Amino acid sequence: MKSLLRLAVATALMLGAGAVFAAENTPVGTWKTIDDETGKPKSIVKITDEGGELKATVVEVLQSEEGPHPICKNCDGERKNKPIEGMNIMWGVHKDGDIWDGGKILDPKTGKVYKVKLQPSEDGSKLTVRGYIGFSLIGRSQEWQRQQ
Repeated sequence: MKSLLRLAVATALMLGAGAVFAAENTPVGTWKTIDDETGKPKSIVKITDEGGELKATVVEVLQSEEGPHPICKNCDGERKNKPIEGMNIMWGVHKDGDIWDGGKILDPKTGKVYKVKLQPSEDGSKLTVRGYIGFSLIGRSQEWQRQQ
């Protein structure tokens, strides 16, 4: 009877660990963005799921040439000269198999908007963010780190 109980507890723990793993293997969460040119942290970004569409908002700018609270000088439209902190920089992203794509991402430094693909690592601790124009082969990738 004790061995049956141990087996049940072990199974429950493994299933629970699997659920935690599955929950972490998604872009939803808080991420530290890492500059692909300097390798230094740039900002903290929060990705949310709103009805199956992923959106990202800048929570905090960690590194900026303009000082502690930069504005989006090079942006167009409603984002022009607005604070980058609190800005929605990614929208329209949907799950497609093991990746999330179909959306857009804004580079606040240049004000340019790119198509975007997101791919979390197997353990969910890192997120590859690829911004591109036209085809995914022509673009840049950053690796973001999950924050607790």
